[in-house]
Amino acid sequence: MTDSGNSDRIWQWQSWQDYSYLTCNVLSNWQHGFFTKQFYPRTPEDLTLFLQPNTTAYRVKQVHGNIVLTTQEIEEKNCLAGSFPDADGVMSQQPQQSVWAASADCTPVLIGDIVTGKVCAIHAGWRGTAKKIVSGAIARFLELDSKKENLRIAIGPAIAGEVYQVGEDVAVEVGKTIVADAQSKTDAEILAALRQLPNSPISPDDVPGKVRIDVPRVNQIQLEQLDINPKYIAIAPYCTYQQSDRFFSYRRTGEKQVQWSGIVSR
Repeated sequence: MTDSGNSDRIWQWQSWQDYSYLTCNVLSNWQHGFFTKQFYPRTPEDLTLFLQPNTTAYRVKQVHGNIVLTTQEIEEKNCLAGSFPDADGVMSQQPQQSVWAASADCTPVLIGDIVTGKVCAIHAGWRGTAKKIVSGAIARFLELDSKKENLRIAIGPAIAGEVYQVGEDVAVEVGKTIVADAQSKTDAEILAALRQLPNSPISPDDVPGKVRIDVPRVNQIQLEQLDINPKYIAIAPYCTYQQSDRFFSYRRTGEKQVQWSGIVSR
């Protein structure tokens, strides 16, 4: 798993009773947490009370797409109690709103604007990453008067590239988002271009037609290609697949259990 800088300075384990959750110095302006499986089956509504009382929690029904909804848009959809609109990102519009993303191997991303106080939580699996959901979230921030230099981004625990085996077709679909002139290249040329990138997001696999892919690294590259300063992007050095004591992993167990990541607007 790619790590931005000195992880013990950027990322810290916090304790609540006998439970652990992760915070990131990049997001020190906000109450936030990447929660572990120890908190299951608590919901965002429960965890919001833990992060900051008197705060409204917002979440969506995640569908591996690239839709990012504002809290106002979620309210306007007027979903029935216990149901949520389809999307994979949630962006605050007012103070005291917490936004949440669930993950089991997919990449959770939390973003905050140090000037406006607005925040966003994103579920970025390989499909959402191939559809550039994080880039779409940045675009929504800009629509709401944010500036790129004011954004702070923490990419949370996900399955590490070293163990995430996918077909070459998946790597190509994801890789197209960061390879120059990808539409004019063959699949083989795209894979070759990915291998040539610094800290390449793909690595070999023993099985023909397979590679390993680092989805958090791809999201990092997408952000850097948007001219987001790398020092404001942090990647958690923890793997959901390999660290079974802390995280659920769908690929490891096949069970539909999730850990939540959330952040509170200010």
